[in-house]
Amino acid sequence: MLVPLQMSWHTLYHSSKFRHVYGKAASKDKCYDCVPITLSVHDNHFCAVNPHFIAVVTECAGGGAFLVIPIHQTGKLDPHYPKICGHKGNVLDIKWNPFNDFVIASCSEDATVKIWDIPKHFLTRNITSPNKELLGHTRRVGLIEWHPTASNILFSSSYDYKIMIWNLDTEKAVLSNPVKILDVHGDVVLSMSFNTDGSLLATACRDRNIRVIDPRAGVVLQETCYKSHRAHKVLFLGSMGKLLSTGTSRWNNRQIALWDQNDLSVPLMEEDLDGSSGILFPFYDSDTHMVYIVGKGDGNIRYYEISPEKPYLNYLMEYRSPLPQKGIGIMPKRGLEVSACEIFRFYKLVPTKNLVQPISMIVPRRSESYQEDIYPLTPGAQPALTAQEWLHGVNKGQHMEGSPALQLPGAWRLCWCP
Repeated sequence: MLVPLQMSWHTLYHSSKFRHVYGKAASKDKCYDCVPITLSVHDNHFCAVNPHFIAVVTECAGGGAFLVIPIHQTGKLDPHYPKICGHKGNVLDIKWNPFNDFVIASCSEDATVKIWDIPKHFLTRNITSPNKELLGHTRRVGLIEWHPTASNILFSSSYDYKIMIWNLDTEKAVLSNPVKILDVHGDVVLSMSFNTDGSLLATACRDRNIRVIDPRAGVVLQETCYKSHRAHKVLFLGSMGKLLSTGTSRWNNRQIALWDQNDLSVPLMEEDLDGSSGILFPFYDSDTHMVYIVGKGDGNIRYYEISPEKPYLNYLMEYRSPLPQKGIGIMPKRGLEVSACEIFRFYKLVPTKNLVQPISMIVPRRSESYQEDIYPLTPGAQPALTAQEWLHGVNKGQHMEGSPALQLPGAWRLCWCP
C-alpha cells in the first residue's frame, strides 16, 4: 500500500539559488490607504492586479462593487473615488483578462458574470454598464477563471454546482447560452485551476474531493478517494504533472498535499502546517518552481521550492507580519522590478487598516546588473489560440516571452510559442 510522504519543517539542507529569498513590505507611501475592503466572508482573493491597475472588491450600498486604481496611484484614496458598481449583489470574484489589461470580469451573488472595459485614463465616474453580461447560472457565482492560452474563453462556477464555459468572441451584450456546461459536481466548487495549455481543469469541491476534468468533453478523468485530506484549494503545478492542494486534515489542522495528476488515489506527500482556522491560498511560480502558501486571517507567507523527486517540496522560509490578510492579489511577471531582483509580488488586503500592502519577494544579489538566471522566458500577454480553435480541440502551450518589465536597455526581446 502506498503511504503518503510526511514532510517535516526541519528538512535537510537544500542547495538553491532561491534559498535566501525574502519578503519586503512596501513603505507606507507605496501602499494603497483608505481602501474600504469588502466585509464578505467568502473565501476568495478579492484582489486582482496587472501592470496597469489594481482591482479590489469593496463595499457599496444597494449592491456589489469593486475599485480599479491605477497601479502607480498609491497613498490615500479619495473617499469619492469612482467604482465599478453594476452588480445587484456582493461581488465574490474578479479576474483581469490575461491578454487585455483593460478588460476585467466579475461575478456576484446576483448570479451573473459581467465583463467590463476599463478606460486607459483615470476613472472619472462610476461605471455601471458592463460590456457583456453572462446569464446562465441560477444561484450566486463564486468563481471565475480565464483560459490560460485561448483568447476570450471564461469559466464560471456557481452555487448551482455547475461550471459554465463562455465564448466572449461575440458582439452580443447579453449571453445566456454558455458553449459548455460541466455538471460533474454534487456540491459547490471551491477552487479551479488549469494546466499550462488549458486542456485540463482541476477542481476542489465542498464534497472534499479533487477532480481532474477534460473541460471540452465534460468528463472526469481522475477523482480523489483519500478522505484524510479535505481539500479547499487546488493548483496545477505547471508542466510537472502534479497538483498541490491546501485544506485540513482529519484533526482539523491546516494541511498541504501533493498529488500525481494521473493518480489521485493517495497523495505523494502531505504536511500539517498549523491549527489555525483560516484557509490557505496556494500560488505557483513556474519560472522559479516555487510554491507560496498564504494564510487567510494571519500575516504569514510560507514558500517552498518544488522538485520532481522526493521530498518534492523543499521548505525555504516564511515571511511573517502582524497584519492579517483577508485576501491577496499577485502581479504578473511582466510587471515586476528586475533591477531589484524581484521574482514575485503580492498585494495583501488588510481590512483592519483599510490598507492594500505590496510585498515583494526578493532574491538577494550583490550585483545590480540584470540577473538572467532568475528571469527565464515567462508567459506573455499574447494568446496562443483563438476561442474557436480551443473549442474545436486544438491545444497549444502558452506564448512565452521576455516581457517589457524583464528587459533592460539594449537587451533582446525574446519570444517563443511552442
